[in-house]
Amino acid sequence: MLKKNLLAVALVSTFAVPAMAEGLSPSSNVSLVSDYLYRGISQTGSAPAIQGGFDLAHDSGFYAGIWGSNISWISDAAVATSASVELDTYVGYKGAAGDVGYDVGFLRYNYPGDYAVGATKADTSEVYGAVSYSIVTAKVSYSLGDLFGVPDAKGSTYAELNASYALSDTGITLGAHYGAQTYKGATADASKAAGADPTYTDYKLSVSKDFSGYVLGVAYSSTDASTFYTSPQSKELGKGKAVLSLSHAM
Repeated sequence: MLKKNLLAVALVSTFAVPAMAEGLSPSSNVSLVSDYLYRGISQTGSAPAIQGGFDLAHDSGFYAGIWGSNISWISDAAVATSASVELDTYVGYKGAAGDVGYDVGFLRYNYPGDYAVGATKADTSEVYGAVSYSIVTAKVSYSLGDLFGVPDAKGSTYAELNASYALSDTGITLGAHYGAQTYKGATADASKAAGADPTYTDYKLSVSKDFSGYVLGVAYSSTDASTFYTSPQSKELGKGKAVLSLSHAM
């Protein structure tokens, strides 16, 4: 069933029809990755993932979209819990003031599945804001409540700085990233006191090459994540690793 659901996402992305409403532009994407890393933490226990999304952007700057991937971290972390797909929905607005671009929006991470009685679902809501100038983008995401299974984490943030530089006439793009995930709330404080602080930082260096619309990439990512991100199977989900990717946008 999971493979069928992910295939459906990819097919919708690939064969999305043009938007009927005036001023709307559709786009879609599909990717294969050797490991799904999010904010430096493996979501698939170092296993591959297939991912796909569909977006609608309006000439005014407003946009909305949906994106999905297979995951394993929720099922791996808890007994009597089964959730194998992430399905994100988001809306936002992009614009520019002179040479400075900006982007604000709302993002909902959805993790449908069967959860153990009393377990906090991983579903998460965040608002975000970003500004960009030249090759650099700074972004902050702010949690509105429970955060990836940590209850009562409102006010937790993820701050990141990203740089992307395209080498002229080569199809090659170099990238760099640094991020800091902070957690707030009683549960996070208790974990920290027990020596498993959920707060951490991560970085990533990447290079990609565009082959006529198909982008092949390799990235190295690492974190200083604590044992909070070690699965019951003793997998260090935040350890340093190289990731290969192949993506196509339409």
